[in-house]
Amino acid sequence: MNKKIGRILKTNVTLYMLCLTLFVLAAIPVDVRLAIAEAVIAVMVYLLCRKRSRSTQQSLRQYLDRLSGGMDSARSSNMLFAPLPMMVFSLHREEILWGNDSFMQLSGKGEAIFDMQVDAVVPQFNTHWLLEDKRECPDLVTWNDRLYRVFGAVSRHGEMGQSDEPLATTYWMDVTELEQARQTLELTQPVAAILMIDNYEELMKACPESKRSAVLAALEEKLNQWAAPSGGLLLGYDRDRFLFLFEEKNYTDYAEKHFDILERVREVVAGEGVAATLSIGIGRDGDSFEELFKNASMALEMALSRGGDQAVVKDRMNFDFYGGRSKATEKRTKVKSRVMANALGELIDDAKQVYVMGHKYADMDCLGAAAGICCIARKKGKRVQIVMDTENNAVHPVLRKLRALPEYKDVFIGGGDAFIRVQPGTLLVVVDTNRPGSVESEPLLETCNRVAVIDHHRRGSSYIEKMALNYHEPYASSASELVTELLQYLVEPGDLLHEEAEALLAGLVLDTKNFTNRTGGRTFEAAAFLRRRGADTQEVQRIFQSDLQSMISRYDIIRQAELYHEDIAIVALEEECDRVIAAKAADELLTLKGVQASFVLYKKDNGVYVSARSLGDVNVQVIVEALGGGGNSTTAGGQLSDTTVSESYEKLLARIDQYFEN
Repeated sequence: MNKKIGRILKTNVTLYMLCLTLFVLAAIPVDVRLAIAEAVIAVMVYLLCRKRSRSTQQSLRQYLDRLSGGMDSARSSNMLFAPLPMMVFSLHREEILWGNDSFMQLSGKGEAIFDMQVDAVVPQFNTHWLLEDKRECPDLVTWNDRLYRVFGAVSRHGEMGQSDEPLATTYWMDVTELEQARQTLELTQPVAAILMIDNYEELMKACPESKRSAVLAALEEKLNQWAAPSGGLLLGYDRDRFLFLFEEKNYTDYAEKHFDILERVREVVAGEGVAATLSIGIGRDGDSFEELFKNASMALEMALSRGGDQAVVKDRMNFDFYGGRSKATEKRTKVKSRVMANALGELIDDAKQVYVMGHKYADMDCLGAAAGICCIARKKGKRVQIVMDTENNAVHPVLRKLRALPEYKDVFIGGGDAFIRVQPGTLLVVVDTNRPGSVESEPLLETCNRVAVIDHHRRGSSYIEKMALNYHEPYASSASELVTELLQYLVEPGDLLHEEAEALLAGLVLDTKNFTNRTGGRTFEAAAFLRRRGADTQEVQRIFQSDLQSMISRYDIIRQAELYHEDIAIVALEEECDRVIAAKAADELLTLKGVQASFVLYKKDNGVYVSARSLGDVNVQVIVEALGGGGNSTTAGGQLSDTTVSESYEKLLARIDQYFEN
């Protein structure tokens, strides 16, 4: 083996010496002294090269001796002919110095690999990981249509007798079959999906009984045609639900087509023009079928809580959303309102203390809903407090009126004080938000064991999970509407103060844009109830009045608007702006002819805020959600941290393009 190493590392100086000799001979006729000087230099070069060659050979022998642990010649021979390919190369020059027979056989070049560059033998082999003192290549190496996992080590400083020539030893393990088996296993992982016809009742009511079977047959045909290419199992297990089991390799195809079955089922129309809609919950990345079905159920619940007519995918960590662009139709029943009212009443009866908390920078809907819950708690004889930042909010006119009432003495409290005073058995009622990151005090939310959520916003991937009661209706116009319905079952006509009724009505007016947006029959019923309880519509109108400077600022924002896709108005403000003024400007932009949606970007603190509005055809919640925001299909907002307005503007345009492409 030593002879082989010597032959490998022996420096070939013959060519160099031949050239130098020719120079010496050529110099003799010209100048003998010059020829003598060149001859002396040639001899010195020869001696230096020979010495360096011997030193390199000796260093590598010592290194390989240490590598083999002082093996005898038989064991050294085993290393040379070991089945695991090995290669030694200069880390700085990246020249191959040695390789065993297995490695030479893989290369197909035999001993010709010696003194060749590493990338000439193994193209695109990255050696940086060795310089980082790693023992395993982070990526698999593709070589001659095979996959290799490469391990290696570098000789330490001074180990080779030459500190400037570190050597790397690599070991090559063929994992081609193993990787193919792993990929096959990943592609054949089961995926569970629950498909629900989410407007089943409306479909059945819209067509005569004689045609119902034909409508259901048409739906099943659409589902079967969609599921057939995957070779999966599709079976109905309830009148409006189907279970679909397929493999992971088919999931990519469905996702790339954005679950086009959502569009296909709309082609099935009942007698009175009611189109079928589908909600899909998909569970992936589960260790068992039970876990897959659980993930699919959670995904379906998420899809329904966001308004239905969409697909939601739940894996081990995250939610992914597809569809959800159509307008949500009202699907609530008064039976559910009565059940929720009774459940909330029981929770308040059992509570020692009641806190009501909304989102940060409270608006009229948030305060109105909180005031309604205060009325219910007061009727039950429970001490109640509203957790709110009384300085940073958009409700100062209503807040001043409520704080002047004796019933609201010491009712408002900051998040920090509430967290300190919280007691075991406290009930926390969260209104007008379902996201833990949006509440006024996250520590308070985490501390309370009993939480009730009353909200109308579409649920996002992050939502409050530990809930004793969840009254979540994305079809409602506002949280104030939901609380107003609860009041009808829990309080007497004289228990609701007219100031509370006006706060609730103000919440309705705000979120419905004066009853022009997201309104249903139940919205007007709630408004009529509040009007009968003393709410003054003129006083509510005064609440929304603004001063002259605010109006001027609002129109300054509108002047900077630009149209995108011809029907989307966008304003990107480089200066800071009041949140209420920006929101009102976004509302005003919708009054422009042809504008379907509006976005206002503005600087605030260390980030960029976005206020989004829509007339209904464009789902702004889906767009803003990708930027870290939330809301509902017509009103949404968000905050982007550690970024500039221009960067946020580009992200918004990219997200709008993606929305329309999908």
